[in-house]
This record gives sequence, C-alpha cells and structure tokens, in this order.
Amino acid sequence: MTELRFTLNGRDVRYEARGLERLSSVLRYDLGCLDVKVGCDAGDCGACTVLVDGAPVCSCITQVAAAAGRAVETLAGLRDNDRLFSDLSEAFLNHGAAQCGICTPGMMVAATALLRVNPTPSEREVEDALGGVLCRCTGYRKIIDAVMGVASPAEDRTGVGAGIVRLDGARKVEGREAFSDDVAPDNALVLKVIRSPHDHARFTFGDLETWRRTHGLDLILTARDVPGRNLFGTIPGFIDQPVYAEEIPRFRGEAVAAVVGSARIMTGLDFASFPISWSPVNAAREPADAKALEPFHEGHAANVMCRGFVKKGDAEAALARADIVAEGEFETRFIEHAYIEPEAGYADWVEDRIEVHGGTQAPVMARDSVAEILGLSPEAVRVVPTAVGGGFGSKLDISFHPHVALAAFHLKRPVRMTYSRAESMASTTKRHPALMRVRVGATTDGRLSGFAFDGTFNTGAHSSWGPTVANRVPVHAGGPYAHADYVAHTEGVYTNCVPAGAFRGFGVPQAAIAQEFLFDDLAEKLGIDRLEFRHLNALDNGIPTATGQVFDGAVGIKPCLDALRPAWGVALEKAKEFNKKMGFFRKGVGIACGWYGCGNTSLPNPSTIRAGITGDGRIVLHQGAMDIGQGANTVIAQIFAEALGVDIRAVELVGPDTGVTPDAGKTSASRQTYVSGNAARLTGLGLRADILRLTNAAEGRIAVARGEVTVTAPDGTLHRAVLPKGDGYVIEAAETYDPPTSPLDENGQGVPYAVYGYTAQMVELTVDTALGTVKLDHIHAAHDVGRAINPVLVEGQIHGGVAQGIGLALMEEYIPGRTDNLHDYLIPTIGDVPPITSHIVEVADPNGPYGAKGLGEHVLIPTAPAILSAIRHACGARVKRLPATPDRVLAAIRTAREG
Repeated sequence: MTELRFTLNGRDVRYEARGLERLSSVLRYDLGCLDVKVGCDAGDCGACTVLVDGAPVCSCITQVAAAAGRAVETLAGLRDNDRLFSDLSEAFLNHGAAQCGICTPGMMVAATALLRVNPTPSEREVEDALGGVLCRCTGYRKIIDAVMGVASPAEDRTGVGAGIVRLDGARKVEGREAFSDDVAPDNALVLKVIRSPHDHARFTFGDLETWRRTHGLDLILTARDVPGRNLFGTIPGFIDQPVYAEEIPRFRGEAVAAVVGSARIMTGLDFASFPISWSPVNAAREPADAKALEPFHEGHAANVMCRGFVKKGDAEAALARADIVAEGEFETRFIEHAYIEPEAGYADWVEDRIEVHGGTQAPVMARDSVAEILGLSPEAVRVVPTAVGGGFGSKLDISFHPHVALAAFHLKRPVRMTYSRAESMASTTKRHPALMRVRVGATTDGRLSGFAFDGTFNTGAHSSWGPTVANRVPVHAGGPYAHADYVAHTEGVYTNCVPAGAFRGFGVPQAAIAQEFLFDDLAEKLGIDRLEFRHLNALDNGIPTATGQVFDGAVGIKPCLDALRPAWGVALEKAKEFNKKMGFFRKGVGIACGWYGCGNTSLPNPSTIRAGITGDGRIVLHQGAMDIGQGANTVIAQIFAEALGVDIRAVELVGPDTGVTPDAGKTSASRQTYVSGNAARLTGLGLRADILRLTNAAEGRIAVARGEVTVTAPDGTLHRAVLPKGDGYVIEAAETYDPPTSPLDENGQGVPYAVYGYTAQMVELTVDTALGTVKLDHIHAAHDVGRAINPVLVEGQIHGGVAQGIGLALMEEYIPGRTDNLHDYLIPTIGDVPPITSHIVEVADPNGPYGAKGLGEHVLIPTAPAILSAIRHACGARVKRLPATPDRVLAAIRTAREG
C-alpha cells in the first residue's frame, strides 16, 4: 500500500494505492466521481477524459500513481469551479450537442482544456483537441459548433415545432446523469460470465463446487440453475438463445456459466483456472457453409431460420421486355453498434420480487423475458431503466439482465455486472451481413420495368431480430419508387457467429446499397441525370407501393429530391471544373434515396401513455418510451403539453419503469414519435377535456396550481375551478394508440405500416486515385419528417445517422475474434464527418401526431449508397463489397480502367 496525495476538483485527497490501479477506477469507485465514464478501458474512446495539471488524459490508461502531487479535474470540478463551464454547457444544450450523453463528460473536459488556452478555436483546432473522444450519436458537427461558439437558434416557444433544449440535457452536460454502471449499491456482489472461446464446441465442467469454495465465491451459475426457461429471444416462435449453453455453445462469446463474488475477490480472480474443458466441432461462419451442417436449432433444415417474400405483378416478364437491365451482386459484413456505454446493471431481491436496474430499449420486453427465465409472473419482476449510453437496436435484446437477476434470485442480495468492451463486442448483436443479387430493368423513356431482389442474411447463432429483418427487407428492397412488377426473396441463415439483430434500419440500409447502385447503372445507360431518374420513378400519392398499399397523402420522396436540386446542380458543375485538372485527386457527387416504414411490420404495435394532476397542482406524465439519445423524453412531452394546452415546463416526467409506467412499447423501428406521440396526444386531449368540463370552459390555455385549475379563454376570460380532493391523481387520463396495419397475404400484399418516412441524400467527396482514399467534402440530407416536433432534435438525428452511414460505407467491418475493441474496429471520429446541410421537409401525415412521422432509422439508409455513387462519379470505381476501404477502391479503379 502506498499513500498518494493529489488535489481532486480543488480539494486535497489521500488515497492508499494497492498497485497498478487505473485512475478511472479509483475516481469512480473509490472517490465517487461517477461523472467520469468508462467505455473501453483501453484509451480508445476517450469517455474517461480528465485533466491532470490542466492537460487532458484518458484516465482508464493512466495509473493512479501518475496523479501523485498533481491537480486532477473531472467534469464535476469544472462544473463547480470553472467559469467556462456555464457558457460551454449552454452552447452544448442549445445546439443539441449531447444526445445519449455518455461521451459528453469527455467531450466537455477536452473542450474546456482547449478553450482555456484558445478561446476562439478554428474548426481544425477543435477537431484536433477533441479527436480522441468518440461519439456514436451526434455526428460531431453540433459539438464542433458548440465549442466554436457558433450562434444557436433562440426559441421563445415551447410547443410543437419549437427547438427547445432536451429535458434531460442539463443532467447530461453536467455529468449528473445516471447510466447503467452508476447505480449499483456499494454492497453489491460482482458477476462475471464465462464465455466460449470457440465458434462451435462441446464442453464439460470439472468440480465447480470445490473451485467455488477454494476461491471464496458466493455462487456459480450454469444452465441447471435456471428455474424457468433457459432461453430468450425477441420474436415469438424464434426464442432460441440460451442464458447458459447446456452442451454446445454455438458462437465465440456465448455464455456457459457465471461466477459471483465480492469485488475484492473478483478483481484478483484467475479465470483461466475455471474448471471447464473444450472440444471444438465443425463450425461455419458463412451461410453457404452453414447450410451443409446439421441444423443448429430444431425445425430449421439447412439452418435456414426463416424467409421473406413480396410479389407484385410479374417481375420476370417485365425484365424480359425492358430495353435495358442492370444487375449485380453486393455484399455487406457484420457492423458493430459501438455505443460508447458497454452493457451494465444490477439486480436485487426487493419485497419478494426481482428488481433489475440498467440500460434497455424495451423495459417491458426485458421484464417479461427475465420473468420467464426465472419462472416467475411478470408482476414478480420490475425493470427500472437507467439512462442509456447509446443503443441503436442492440439494447433491445437482453444482455446482463438474466445473469444478475438469476444471481439475485438465488442469493437474495444485490449483484452487479459490467461488460468489458471486448465482452460487449464479442457477445452482443450486430448488423446482419448480406449477400444480395439484384436485377432491375427500364425502358428507353426512363421508366422502371421489373425489379427482382434475392438476399441472404447471416443471422448468426441465434435469431434475435432476424425474422424482422427477413420480413422487412422485401417490403423495402425496391426503395421509394413506383414498381409495377416486383419480386423480393430473403432468407435468414443460422451460422456460428455472434447473433445479428436490430441495428438502425433492420436490413433496409443493406438493400438500399444494391438497389441505388443499380439505379445509377440505369441512369448512366439511359443518359439521364441521376436525380432526375429517381424523381421520374419516385412514389407519389395514389401510386401503389410494392405491397399494393396506396397513400392519398404524405408521400414525401419527390419533395426531398426537389430540396436537393439546387445544391445538386452546383455540386456537379464544381466537380466537373475540378476534374478538368486531370490530377490524382478526383471529385465526385453522389445521390441516393430511402424510405422506412415506422413500427412493426403488419403486427400490433401499441403504446400507452398515462398522465395525471395531483391535488397540489402537479402535472405528471408517465412516459414509458425509452430515450436512448434520440429525444423521446422531450418530443413526447412536447406533444402531450401541446395537446393539454400547458407550458411544457409545467410537466413532470416519470420515466420508463415497469412498476409505475404503462408500456409505451419498444424504442425501435422509428416508432416512438409516431406511435407513443399519438398516445401522448390522445392522453393530453383526454385530460384537457376533463379540465374544460370542470371549469365550464370551451377553449383556452390551462394552468394548474395548488388546489385549483384555470383556463384562460382566447378572449381573455378566466375560468377557474377547485381541483377535486384526494390522494394521488385527482384528474387522470391514459390512452393507447396502435397504428392501423393489416397482415400481408401469401404474396406479401397488404398494409405493413401506417406511415413511411422518406429521404434523399447527396454527397460531395474527393478520391485520391493513387491511394484509394476518400475524403468527404459535404453531405446534404433531405428528410420528410411530416412535422418537425423539435427541429433541433431532428437535425441531431440527421447528423448522427449520417455519421453511422459513413462508417458503414467506408470503414466498419466487425470480424469475430479480431476486432473486439475500438482500436481495431474503426468508427468515424470527429475528423471523418464533413459539414452536413439538413433539409427538413414537412409533408404532414394525416395520422401522425400533428402530422409527424418517424426519423431515426431513415437517416442511415441513403448515406452509404450516396457515398458509393459519388466515388463512382469521381473515378469510375464500382465498389460492390463494403466497406469501401482504400484497397477495395483502388481495385475498383483498376477494374474500371481496364474495362
């Protein structure tokens, strides 16, 4: 033990160092600085950035001994002691520069270090100073604006259409927000999972009980300790992933056991001595190979999980009569969600039920899964979500939840778990790799004539959201265009890979890459401008979709293309002039479109929102839609306040908690603004109707105070009433909204979604034809959101989705066992995202809350195909396998030159 002395946020501290401890760990767990976040423990993400003698360092790779005799500052210290904090935090809030908030402390600390020495930094200087901090949500551009002091829009209004500051924003920029690893009690035991080191293997345990006693552990869990059903999943009929494998784990990273003990014991435990022996068996990482193996799951011959199908007209006949046909084979690989917050949480036995605390995108679904695993009723399990440090789909699935719940169930005391970065990446879901074969035809007048899509999706060892992908893709594979003759086949295939699940778009981004590439082919062969070709064939009101659905309003793809037209013409001319130089550098301009149906495909999709007024004048909104950074807390509250007729600042939020809040459904499929927003609107209107009756008013603005409610009519007349007496809510409303859809028939015809959102994006870039590198210069993103409930949050979603699309296009590829960290797995940094111009298009949907549609998933869909389009325009390179890394771009350039 060595006594260390240093100052922490202006106060002197003494710490008894026990060895080579990380400064991040000491700050968080010994000194209470939970504003210091840990995302990787490897110095890759920068979330743990603190200042040591004024210089930013990654505290996760800094020994605590390095702080001896020095001044350490965390975000909390800057908040309390640095005058720069007030202006910087206000800028972050006004620009929407904090979304999920997990990277925000690192960003704020690094930005403060810069601003102390350079109060007016340039964009390049901001990028250099913040380049070591990764963000997966914002796309960085608003962070740059905030640090540079760019003026932000001022909003006097607070209702629908106002870009108000997110309601949970202050907690994020101040470092007060509680995330999954911040909430466990001090006396919680620690759980670690034993995972398979092989793709496919048999295993046998040794003497577990002796090993447990020898090491002073409290518990070892295996499949035999699961009192209920040792399976979990997301889609009924496809519940196939074991909590602990019973005989054969089917992917590298699958759980086979868990050990539980005190933090002191677990810190020094040698897991290499755990008594287990392995016998690897034949494994297949690719669908074609897996089809030759025995089924991994009963009832799935050739390891085909499921198939999807949509057929309209006669695609083959239309292709035969087409004047030209474009076809190709396209491939994408696994993509990691790479949220900066790894999975974490704890469970406890409280008053004869299990409580699970931690991150999730689907609290009620997590509760029901845990209850089934424990053999309990859903009422015997409570899920209390924390803030979520990014999700993007993967946190729809349960992860830590059953492990800590089982341990707490057996021990009747709190048990916590925190995934390492490697564990998170090895064991949680990915974007589905896709192998797609597509043919599309057109006539000489530029009209489409036949579309045929065949896609195989690698769903990994277990189904997760694979059935959703297989059934959503055929609906969307042809893009937002008018196809009279159309066929799309998909299949999801089990392999010995980490499961693939939900990831922003449910397979639609992969399909768009192939479809939009071939549309460029057709436009080129026909000699038609690429934007005009798309506009000519775009869907419109009254034109049936691929499933035969007809909208009589709110089809917004043509307005999106129209919004890009001015910039498109200018960019093409700029590229043409630049390329006259005939140097190694070539500029290109690309375009692509996308669409996305909001909510579940042809399935019930309800949300329920509850609200009440207390006798002492509080307006309380029970808002069960998980906010994972996209802004659901703020948007749904804005909609509710608008419907009720009150200022949003008068509304108190009770967040998602299965013990006190009704089910608002999953935060997935871009459904929350549309579905939960509608439920919030109906709830607000119901509460308003009760108040108007109580006050005998016909219309007006509502205000609630202790014991009374008033309504100010448009003419200024004041209507007043005494609130009813009673405990709890004296006036209450709860409403449910379920979008109108219908099942698809045997040919995939029907009404899969009540509403689609539409998008078109344009990319300007420069290709170094000698090196194959791509530099993005500018991106224009046009999005039809129906009604922008909060334009600042809309723009934040656009920027974040575009950034993820950049990663999909240019750098991201998860390889099991090789890229289980944020050093080898690359995601866009602050220097990789160019300026983004957002074009917010509002084609109101008649069924949406105040006309609104969803947005979150739509943004990602056209980015990668637009980048590929621009690369091809610049240098002729036709990249069909993603990511478009420099070696692949170079190979495509050579092929184009040889051709």
